[in-house]
Amino acid sequence: MARVEVESEVTGKVWKVEVGVGDRVAEGDVLVILESMKMEIPVESPHAGTVAELRVAADEPVQEDQVVAVIAT
Repeated sequence: MARVEVESEVTGKVWKVEVGVGDRVAEGDVLVILESMKMEIPVESPHAGTVAELRVAADEPVQEDQVVAVIAT
């Protein structure tokens, strides 16, 4: 089973976590919503699979290229 790390594309703050560990996701499903410069930026799953890890929680700061989740495909 492959593991895919999903990274933030921007620096900001986690506004909302849309999934939990163990959830099945399809390609394109929103995992986390970030807030940056008063804009909401969805972080989507690049592949279908199962959420193996969530590395952020609501209200936490994130940096560009930080891993926010891991998907097992």
